[in-house]
Amino acid sequence: MMKALHMIAFILVVIGALNWGLVGFFKYDLVAKIFGDMTMISRIIYDLVGLSGLLLLFTHWGDCKKCETKPAQPVM
Repeated sequence: MMKALHMIAFILVVIGALNWGLVGFFKYDLVAKIFGDMTMISRIIYDLVGLSGLLLLFTHWGDCKKCETKPAQPVM
């Protein structure tokens, strides 16, 4: 269950990042273009992206294999 939630959150964060990239580089909000400017559905999408970002922020350290602390190797 957590793996599926993590994957959904990851996909939503990527969608949000790509949308913000479009806004920043081209002043083009794809979510607003598809679902309308601040309609209920677009606000739900923005909310889900934000909640996904928070979920990944708070669960990242336990899930990320690259961020795992490794024991120090003895110097010889």
